Amino acid sequence: MTIPDRSLLILASASPARRQLLHDAGFEPIVCPSDVDESQVTLTNPAALVQTLAQLKAEHIAERIRQQPDILASPSANPDPSDGDRTPSRLVLGCDSVLSLEGKIYGKPASPEEAIARWQAMRGTTGELYTGHVLIDLERSITLVNCAMTRVHFAMIDDATIAAYVATGEPLGCAGCFAIDGRGALFVEQIEGCHTNVIGLSLPLLRQMLHELGYAPQNFWTIG
Repeated sequence: MTIPDRSLLILASASPARRQLLHDAGFEPIVCPSDVDESQVTLTNPAALVQTLAQLKAEHIAERIRQQPDILASPSANPDPSDGDRTPSRLVLGCDSVLSLEGKIYGKPASPEEAIARWQAMRGTTGELYTGHVLIDLERSITLVNCAMTRVHFAMIDDATIAAYVATGEPLGCAGCFAIDGRGALFVEQIEGCHTNVIGLSLPLLRQMLHELGYAPQNFWTIG
């Protein structure tokens, strides 16, 4: 298969943080949020859990595109004139993140009260942030599944600071109850591993997975 100079990345996630990461790296993904019921998956291994959920999300959107190709109707989905008669390759990216702390798995907190209790348990400890990554090449029906893990060392913060942070609302939308690209960065002492993985998508791992499929990042860049 000859890979067109211009390919499309479809993000099976509504996460603004993941979309911003991709945008900053030169990608302009088409966002197609998945509505997979995550409660159906009850795995206790964090790496297996995030990979399974990411694959469910990616496969859900891939099947929607196969059945309803018009959901990709947008200017960015049109072929690049430089590719002649070739249409862009389409890759679906699914991701899911959880925090593992002392053997327990955490996703997004369900309430401010849960977020406060979570931070009281997290402070002064080290957690492991897992993000599952799945790429589906729609034209070749190839699926890649991978996972990145980053260790996060949390600061010892007092109850008043925890309450003030939770009151901002930021922790409620984050797996692990913090956003390292926001106010939460104040309360992280150190990380071991990929920084962007903590935000929700490991860009180095994405590059490696694209390479494994035969793509380069510039295949997805919009120039000019």
